[in-house]
Amino acid sequence: MQWQRSMFNLLKFRGVCQAAARALHTQPSSAASALALIRSQPNQYVIASLAGRKYLLAPRDLLTVPRLNDVRVGDVLALSEIHEFGSREFTLRGDPLIPQDAVKVAATVVEHTKGKMEVIVKKKRRKGYVKTIKHKQPYTRLRIGSIDVALPDQV
Repeated sequence: MQWQRSMFNLLKFRGVCQAAARALHTQPSSAASALALIRSQPNQYVIASLAGRKYLLAPRDLLTVPRLNDVRVGDVLALSEIHEFGSREFTLRGDPLIPQDAVKVAATVVEHTKGKMEVIVKKKRRKGYVKTIKHKQPYTRLRIGSIDVALPDQV
């Protein structure tokens, strides 16, 4: 029993040491080196705020958001509130945002559309009152462009 407990503690300590060593090798020393590491990876993603909500976005994604009234089809929007930028191996989180000059993401307005028909039924018991309200929610669809990362000397 005693040797099992000591063996468990030894394995636990070994796992902690391995995790610490891995963390030392994967933690870049600055934001510029972190951006360079993420830029070298094949696929990147961003977590950005748009219309008051956070979205996980990758290049060529089609994003549907509540209608943006002040844009037209074909307009290009620059997403300025980027919270996180990463790839499969590395992630850079902002505090709370990543600077705008470090990562740039563009979104093109594809269309303004409406959702499916929603039916709202209002009723009062024993009064004979039944009212149905139908509406379609308006949406804007955006196509996410490429994710541009600043060079390390520009950050």
